Amino acid sequence: MAYTPGSAASPLLIGVDELADAMFGSRSAVAAPIRLLDVRWSLGDATGRDDYLTAHIPGAVYVDLDTELADPPSPAAGRHPLPSHERLAAAVRRWGIDAGDRVIAYDGDSNLCAARAWWVLTNAGLPRVQLLDGALPAWRAAGLPLESGQVAPVPGTATLDATNRLAVIAIERAAALPAHGVLLDARSTERYLGLSEPIDPRAGHIPGAVSAPTGENVDDDGRFLPPDVLRQRFENLGVREGAPTAAYCGSGVTAAHEVFALRLAGFDAALYAGSWSQWSQTTRPAATQPLAN
Repeated sequence: MAYTPGSAASPLLIGVDELADAMFGSRSAVAAPIRLLDVRWSLGDATGRDDYLTAHIPGAVYVDLDTELADPPSPAAGRHPLPSHERLAAAVRRWGIDAGDRVIAYDGDSNLCAARAWWVLTNAGLPRVQLLDGALPAWRAAGLPLESGQVAPVPGTATLDATNRLAVIAIERAAALPAHGVLLDARSTERYLGLSEPIDPRAGHIPGAVSAPTGENVDDDGRFLPPDVLRQRFENLGVREGAPTAAYCGSGVTAAHEVFALRLAGFDAALYAGSWSQWSQTTRPAATQPLAN
């Protein structure tokens, strides 16, 4: 069967037409309950909640990436440490998620932030977590309804697994990985090369890391590229079946998008959650030259 973004051919994604049918159409009476998570956030921009209150997909609950998908920042752990089990469990209850719910996350731009919700919830054992392909812009482009105001669901009852379901690595492992595997830097090329560093104390990248901007995982409309195209992209970057692979970014947010794209392509990859915001606080070296072929 040919791949269609957001189709049943990819259980990680749902397209806007399929979601609209599950919410309003012929399948709405028989489909599993859906919990929509609006994860609008961007670096240095605190308008995500206001944007949500102005307009969001009907029924969507706002997710605060800084306080619900991350523990408090610190120089030792980085800007967005993974949330503790207790913090995430409290958030899941607030979001109204029950056991068996189908959880669909989206944001305002290509799912670069919503992928963090996919990662932490999948890691915590929720079995049915998807991203809305094309995110909110795709929903708007389809002319589908929006609503305003706060959604406050009945507290949910879903339980989380306290053990990691997805691979996560610490700084020591990230430092050693390029010698025998592939470490992908999901930030922009400018940040990778040290030409720009808007927030962290030092510019550059982890020595041996490969530049792999996560924005290249999607097309011009913010939809994920087909799995075979993604697989070729990652193979061109050195990723191979069975070879250790991990991704990092500035603080472990868009790196989750890279891990998601790798999974679409058929590769398992770990997340270096501390990412550059942790690395740059140490005395470890920073490289500013592209990795030689």
